[in-house]
Amino acid sequence: MRIRTVSLVFLALATLIIVPFSCSPKREKVEDLIRIDQVTLAEGERLFDQNCATCHAFDQDGIGPGLGGLTRLVSVDWLRSFIANPTQVIDSGDERGQALFARYQSYMPGFAYLGEEGIDAIIGYMHQFEAKEAATLTRQDSVSNPIPEPIPMSDLVVDLELITQIPPSSEEMPLTRIAKMDYEPLSGELFISDLRGKMYELRGGKPALFLDMEKEMPRFINKPGLATGLGSFAFHPEFSKNGLLYTSHTEQPGSAPADFSYGDSIRSTLQWVVLEWQTDNPNGRPFRGKSRELFRIDMVTGIHGMQELTFNPLARPGDEDYGLLYIGIGDGGSLGAGYLFVSLGATQAWGSIFRIDPRGSNSKNGNYGIPHSNPFVGDVNRLPEIFVHGFRNPHRITWTKAGQILATNIGQGKVESLYMLRPGEDYGWPLREGIWVIDHQIDINQVFQLPENDADWGFTYPVAMYDHDEGNAISGGFEYWGNQVSGLAGKYFFGDIVRGRLFYIETGKLAFGKTVPIFEWRVRLDGEIKTLVELCGTNRVDLRFGRDSTGELYIFTKPDGKVYKLVGSNPR
Repeated sequence: MRIRTVSLVFLALATLIIVPFSCSPKREKVEDLIRIDQVTLAEGERLFDQNCATCHAFDQDGIGPGLGGLTRLVSVDWLRSFIANPTQVIDSGDERGQALFARYQSYMPGFAYLGEEGIDAIIGYMHQFEAKEAATLTRQDSVSNPIPEPIPMSDLVVDLELITQIPPSSEEMPLTRIAKMDYEPLSGELFISDLRGKMYELRGGKPALFLDMEKEMPRFINKPGLATGLGSFAFHPEFSKNGLLYTSHTEQPGSAPADFSYGDSIRSTLQWVVLEWQTDNPNGRPFRGKSRELFRIDMVTGIHGMQELTFNPLARPGDEDYGLLYIGIGDGGSLGAGYLFVSLGATQAWGSIFRIDPRGSNSKNGNYGIPHSNPFVGDVNRLPEIFVHGFRNPHRITWTKAGQILATNIGQGKVESLYMLRPGEDYGWPLREGIWVIDHQIDINQVFQLPENDADWGFTYPVAMYDHDEGNAISGGFEYWGNQVSGLAGKYFFGDIVRGRLFYIETGKLAFGKTVPIFEWRVRLDGEIKTLVELCGTNRVDLRFGRDSTGELYIFTKPDGKVYKLVGSNPR
C-alpha cells in the first residue's frame, strides 16, 4: 500500500485546517480573486509538484492534516502572506500563525521567490481539492514522548567573536543559505559555501568569491530550497599539489542519465551530482578549473539529498583511509512519498554513506574507485560503494581524536540522532527512528517500542539522541581540537538547526552501542549572554558549525550570514 505523508516544510500551512475560524469575517471566493483557467491550473500543478508535493498531500494526513478544502477555510490574502513568508506572519503576532507555532514549534521556509503569480497559481490549484475525512490511523501503543527527561543546562558559557558576515544571496529571508565551512588542508584557509551556489574564501576575515556554481554549471538549481543547491565541498588532502576539489549540487531531473535510479515508475524530482574539479593553479583566485562528473543520483523528492562530502582529517599518506571520500546520501524523501523499498537495505544508494576513491576507476561507470576494504565489496546483492546504511538524512560526518567516526541523522517526527559508524552497520531507517520502531503502514511520524526479538534485526542504535520537545533537526558539529579555549576540551559540540539550541557530549564517554547524555551550553557576546534567536533576530536560526585547521570552532547562522568564532569560556 502506498502511504502518502507530508513533512514539516508545509506542516504549518496544513495545520490551518484544525484552527478555528468561526469568528472570521466573510471572505471573497478564491474564484473572484484568482484567475482559474487551464493555463493557471497547469502552472499551479507544476509549481506545487516542484515545491510542495515533497511535503504535502490533499487526501491524507501525515505529519499534519491534508490540504484538501483549505482554501475554503482561510482567506486568499492570508494564504499569500503565509506561503511567501511564514516566519514574518508568525513573528508579527498573527493569531493563526501563533497557534501553529505553539503546536509545532517550527517554521517552514518562505516561498516569496515564486512571486505573486506563482503563489496564486498554487492557491488556485489547491482550490480544486475538497476536504476529505482524515485517513491517518493510530495505534494505542504509540510513544508520544520518547525522551521525557529534558536536556540539562550545563554551566558552560562560551564567548563569541564575530569574525565576518557573508554577502546576502537573496533580498528575502533568509538573506544567505550558508551551510558548510571547511578548510584547505595545507594553507589552512577557511572556506564557506552558500546553497544558492557561491563558495567563499575567508581571507583576513573577509569573504572573497572563490567559486560560482551557478555560473559554472548551466543546469544548476537551488530551488525549492530544502538543502538543494551547492550541497557540500571537500578539498583533496593534497589540493596544494594536485589542485583537486570535490562538490555536490542539484540539477533538474533528466539533465543526464543517472548512475543511481529506481526506474520510470517513480518520478524523479531532481538529481544530485558529484563533481571533481581540477585547477592548474591551487593558489589562483577566484578558482579556475575543469570539472568531471563522478556520479549522479535521482531523488524522489527535493528533500534529504546530499549534504556531506568529506575526507578523514586524521588519515596520513600510507593509511588505508587516506584520500577516500565519504559522501552522505539521504533517502530523498522516498519513505514519505510512499516508497519504503528505495532506502531499505544496502542494495540501493539512498539512505547510506558512501566511501569511494575519487582517483580510482573500478566503479561501474569507471569514474571513481571502490576501496577494496569497503564492507560489501564482492557481495553481488549490495552496493560496494556503501560504507554504512540506514540513514534518513545524514547531515555531517566527523572524526574524534580517538578515531571514532560520528554522523548526525536528521529525524522524521520524533527523534534526532548521533551515530558512531562502523563499516557495514545498518542504522535502521526506514524501519527505525532512534531506538523506536516506525510502522510505515500506520504513520511514519509515530514511533513504537522495540519488539522483544529486536536483536534479530541487527540494527545499530544512536550514541546520543534528543526528541522534538528539545528541537526539530540536528546540526552536526565537531569535537574541539584547539588549544585556545581549554574549557571546550574533550567535548563534541553540535546543536539544533531550527531552534539554534547548543548541545555537547563528552567524547571520553563515547562507546559503540552505548548512549551518552547530552548537555546544553550558552554563548556570550560582548559580555552579555544571548540566545542565537536573539543574535540573528529570527526564531528560525538555521544553525551550522565549522572547525578550522587548528581545531578551533565556529558557529554561523543563515538568516543574517554571520560567522562567529568560539574564543573563550568560563562558568556562569
